[in-house]
Amino acid sequence: MARLGLLALLCTLAALSASLLAAELKSKSCSEVRRLYVSKGFNKNDAPLYEINGDHLKICPQGYTCCSQEMEEKYSLQSKDDFRSVVSEQCNHLQAIFASRYKKFDEFFKELLENAEKSLNDMFVKTYGHLYMQNSELFKDLFVELKRYYVAGNVNLEEMLNDFWARLLERMFRLVNSQYHFTDEYLECVSKYTEQLKPFGDVPRKLKLQVTRAFVAARTFAQGLAVARDVVGKVSVVNPTAQCTQALLKMIYCSHCRGLVTVKPCYNYCSNIMRGCLANQGDLDFEWNNFIDAMLMVAERLEGPFNIESVMDPIDVKISDAIMNMQDNSVQVSQKVFQGCGPPKPLPAGRISRSISESAFSARFRPYHPEQRPTTAAGTSLDRLVTDVKEKLKQAKKFWSSLPSTVCNDERMAAGNGNEDDCWNGKGKSRYLFAVTGNGLANQGNNPEVQVDTSKPDILILRQIMALRVMTSKMKNAYNGNDVDFFDISDESSGEGSGSGCEYQQCPSEIEYNATDHSGKSANEKADSAGAHAEAKPYLLTVLCLLFFVVQREWR
Repeated sequence: MARLGLLALLCTLAALSASLLAAELKSKSCSEVRRLYVSKGFNKNDAPLYEINGDHLKICPQGYTCCSQEMEEKYSLQSKDDFRSVVSEQCNHLQAIFASRYKKFDEFFKELLENAEKSLNDMFVKTYGHLYMQNSELFKDLFVELKRYYVAGNVNLEEMLNDFWARLLERMFRLVNSQYHFTDEYLECVSKYTEQLKPFGDVPRKLKLQVTRAFVAARTFAQGLAVARDVVGKVSVVNPTAQCTQALLKMIYCSHCRGLVTVKPCYNYCSNIMRGCLANQGDLDFEWNNFIDAMLMVAERLEGPFNIESVMDPIDVKISDAIMNMQDNSVQVSQKVFQGCGPPKPLPAGRISRSISESAFSARFRPYHPEQRPTTAAGTSLDRLVTDVKEKLKQAKKFWSSLPSTVCNDERMAAGNGNEDDCWNGKGKSRYLFAVTGNGLANQGNNPEVQVDTSKPDILILRQIMALRVMTSKMKNAYNGNDVDFFDISDESSGEGSGSGCEYQQCPSEIEYNATDHSGKSANEKADSAGAHAEAKPYLLTVLCLLFFVVQREWR
């Protein structure tokens, strides 16, 4: 009996202790949680003064908690904002770098052209005087076309330069043979001898090669900076999925509900969530790195043989040398033209103009000394600009694959790598045991924290990948000195956010080369080729239709 009484007493004491412990736990203060909640601008009436039963919680661990249902809902929205903010900070910094460098390059190239035109005009007025003034529109048109190419890209540089030299030959031929009358038809015949007679020496060929390569490289490089700026700007606007939002809430604020306001998420825990939430951004990395490599290749060309500064600074000297070469060989050139185009009609005696040998063209043009050359944008040089951009490009490589780690390195988002035992693992204050998944959409199938649909890539990201791929192709062509048709950057990388559509007809798929035909085919050969293409079109259409239905079924 005594034993039974003692056992009953012990049971009573145990029950009393349990109820006292429960009461103590229930009465645990939530004042610090409440203070931090209110500091974010939320209503203090949402937050309990003491712990309450957490059966109402949908994402955060249940049990006694300092979070009401309203708090969990508002923390969910806040976690999305926090995530967007920290990702935007990283991306905005990179976007600002590309934007500022694009602006510097753009200013530099435009001012370089302005200075080159001013230099030529000033020195030609001083050297050739009235004769230059009478023909100045020819040189003005040259710079108008060069500027138009840089700004819009819709100029065939080779054809434009050929036209410039042909027009200059017509003017010069009149001047060196001023005792004759030349009809427009005769001058058109003269221009046909430009390539054969080489009246300007080797200057046109060399200058055409130098100008084409330098301008293609310069414009392509500037457009590359603009593409990088726009891609980063569009991708930086993240829209977390419902699954990502739940994981973010659990990582950032569920520890507050447990009263662990000073305990930060474990680093590897944060890494898995960021890799899940930024899975699509991770898929940019391959094309982004290829794009950066191509930019660095063109940068090397800009520092070396395709340096637009070294081409444009002495362009006035080169054109003047060509003019003087024409003057020196004017007799031989004229004789060969007269043989090919026929003897011209002499002017009446009273209208014979002065010979070119008596004119201002007898003076030779002298270039500026280096210290006399005008400075370009901000007094800088192309070499300094390129050196600076190359350093930034190297730093930007692997940006997207390292973005999850960069976010988790922010002390606001996670504990340090060395603090593995005293951190929040999503359930409590303890070590995080799961391995970190890889980057990119394909690696998220086994992500322990974020459920990711690996079958549905983000359309906005796909558009940016395509924009990078197209620009990389153009970079490689510019590196090899090949001219290409440029596209409207804003059209190619457009899209307002995740889920924006990409019509099959509108998505860029391949690089467009200049329409200039270098194949040397005859008209008949081209007609035969066109006929063959026409016959192949029905078969090509059939194949494309089949591919469309296959892709459509796969995407479903």
